Amino acid sequence: MKSEDTILAAIAGFVDTLSFVALFGLFTAHVTGNFVLIGAGVAGFGRGVLLKLIVFPAFIGGVVVSSLLVRSLSARHARHGARLLHTVQALLMLGFCLTGVWAEPVGEPDSLPVILAGIVGAFAMGVQNAHPRLIPRPGVPNTVMTGNVTQAILDVVDMLSASVAESVRAAARARFTKMMPAIAAFALGAAAGALGWRYAGFWALLAPAGALAGLALGTGECERAANAGHA
Repeated sequence: MKSEDTILAAIAGFVDTLSFVALFGLFTAHVTGNFVLIGAGVAGFGRGVLLKLIVFPAFIGGVVVSSLLVRSLSARHARHGARLLHTVQALLMLGFCLTGVWAEPVGEPDSLPVILAGIVGAFAMGVQNAHPRLIPRPGVPNTVMTGNVTQAILDVVDMLSASVAESVRAAARARFTKMMPAIAAFALGAAAGALGWRYAGFWALLAPAGALAGLALGTGECERAANAGHA
């Protein structure tokens, strides 16, 4: 699907922001950001150090399970890998929604419901982070935007520089055009995640769960069309 990275970027921004504002500054998609917050917590700034420590193994679990699922597919069914991962992540996102609702009202970062919600959320985003590395396809990173923003700035410099060869400017324009939808979608998803938490609490996670289910169905249609073309 041509819009897959844009949708996934919006999901990552939505989920990461919602988990951040709902679960004491927890990152579920940009999980390495938790290292900074753990360091701050150790020094007495912020709360939820145990929660942030526990979700890192959960994120690793999402990556490992994704790898095992994709590698368990036979060569004949390798095309189904993307649909399988979207489906698994959709189910995990639904689980994140339900465990989060169970945890409400969120009061203590070390309570069992809060920890379980963080674990399921990090597991789900581990799947999304692993996806592009397990299912090679043209696209851009969709969970962490720092690299995309850096490249977009470099591309703008190339596009505006008169001393740069036209072939380089053309490549920069093509790359910039490919990256900007994901960057914008991540930013809009982040705003939507914060608003979703404010007005709907953890029930707002039904939106990314539904989007992932739609991606799974859409990927399945693409796979069937490709199979029909090869028949």
